[in-house]
Amino acid sequence: MAFGSPEPTFRRRILVADDEPHIRRVLSTLLENNAFQVDEAANGREAIERVASETAYDFVLLDLMMPFASGLEVLERIRQDPRRSRTPVIILTAKGQDTDRENAFDRGANDFLTKPFSPKKLLARIEEILDGR
Repeated sequence: MAFGSPEPTFRRRILVADDEPHIRRVLSTLLENNAFQVDEAANGREAIERVASETAYDFVLLDLMMPFASGLEVLERIRQDPRRSRTPVIILTAKGQDTDRENAFDRGANDFLTKPFSPKKLLARIEEILDGR
């Protein structure tokens, strides 16, 4: 038996969808270090496939600009799927225009953060949304 705190019995599962490998790696490491189980998607098509699979996600982080399907298209698919429609989604993007933000919220995003992002703020927002605050 290893020393230290035991592995949590329940880890929330998050999908990180971003076409930039470095950003996916940073987000995955941050989330895994904070007891989340992370799946990754490198483009919009992969994100749609993962969301449509039998895997249930507790949360989704989406980039807006991805190949094959934009983050907004992925968000629309999530909101149209009765099994996934209430899954919390944060848009995390380099596009910080007011119209981008409005489009994301109009399509059902729970929050919208711009890159570069504060890891502390991102974790706080995820926890607040998951806790229903």
